[in-house]
Amino acid sequence: MANAVFIMPKASLLVSAINIVEDIFREIEKDATEGGHSFQDIQGDVYEMLLSEIASAGKNGQFRTPRHIIKLMAELVAPQLGQRIADPACGTGGFLLGAYQYILTDLVRKQDPDKLSKDEDGFERAAISAVLTQQLKTMLDSSFIGYDIDTTMVRLGLMNLMMHGIDEPQIDYKDTLSKTYNEDSQFDIIMANPPFTGNIDKGDINEGLKLPTTKTELLFVERIFNMLKMGGTAAVIVPSGVIQNSGKAFEALRKLIIEKAELKAVIAVPSGVFKPYAGVSTAILVFTKGGETDHVWFYDMQADGYTLDDKRNKIADSDLPDIVQRYKERITLSAAKGDRTEKYFMVPKKELVENSYDLNLSTYKEEVYEEEVYEKPAVIFGKLEIIEASIQKGLAELKELV
Repeated sequence: MANAVFIMPKASLLVSAINIVEDIFREIEKDATEGGHSFQDIQGDVYEMLLSEIASAGKNGQFRTPRHIIKLMAELVAPQLGQRIADPACGTGGFLLGAYQYILTDLVRKQDPDKLSKDEDGFERAAISAVLTQQLKTMLDSSFIGYDIDTTMVRLGLMNLMMHGIDEPQIDYKDTLSKTYNEDSQFDIIMANPPFTGNIDKGDINEGLKLPTTKTELLFVERIFNMLKMGGTAAVIVPSGVIQNSGKAFEALRKLIIEKAELKAVIAVPSGVFKPYAGVSTAILVFTKGGETDHVWFYDMQADGYTLDDKRNKIADSDLPDIVQRYKERITLSAAKGDRTEKYFMVPKKELVENSYDLNLSTYKEEVYEEEVYEKPAVIFGKLEIIEASIQKGLAELKELV
């Protein structure tokens, strides 16, 4: 917490703040004893609510990844106890927390599935207290590693993980694109939503990053690839330009994750998912380092359970549970590799190569056009004449009344 500033201009304000905090803790303790909830669950949820308020007010100049998208990505990469999980641009630690909660839920699923319940987004979740022993806490404390170049984000991320039961979180103030970072081939799982825009000074770029560019959205994906162990899996959110731009560096990056990894999935995300913070069109890439790409599974997400406007109100329509189910079943697709008029389908690597490694879903999806049958012009003109005659008759009646 070096250089942190805490200002209370009046003693009465400090007293009021402490009283409010104590009231909150009394409510948390009451809910924990009477409702059977984990203390860390509620305490952490309160903190996440405060983080969302900070973000929506624009006080930190950054936007957070929605929790339901984090849950989706955790389901896709399925982190396991004992694996090392990282985020090279972690912000408030949302992805690390998502992986943490997935692991605990998975442990409950294996030990006592009756304690699982569906949350508001359709994902299974269990109370942390159901499985959180001291031995588990010690193991989990060393499993999650985050980095960020914003000291405020580092503080918020550390507090976020501590509020959820990770007593010794590891989030470092570090630029993972710079020469000072050298932790390649260290991690089993990486989940990230790195910065979409910006450039880094050419002289500061780490020697291990070979792409001919200074664009951070490209360099971060290469950084994630380098950070993975052989056999490690990543889920990363990228802007649409990364998957379809024809520039040399863009194509080189796509070639890297197709030729040097197994690109498992490309999930097209509607542009409203990050509103009200940003309206960019994005995609989720899932790839495993060292694997071999044979076919790539595409999914056209059309609804995420919330309205795609600035209000982002909850709605019943959501593709997220379907995405998880279809992703797990993708290897059993028929020899035809799926109907390309549907939401999801497979595309062979050969076709991707022929299209300069283009990963834009619309390049491969087949649109269905329904034939419209219109009446003959003579019939339409006849109907118009009847309407015109009726109008003229009505006008004549009005003139008689004047």
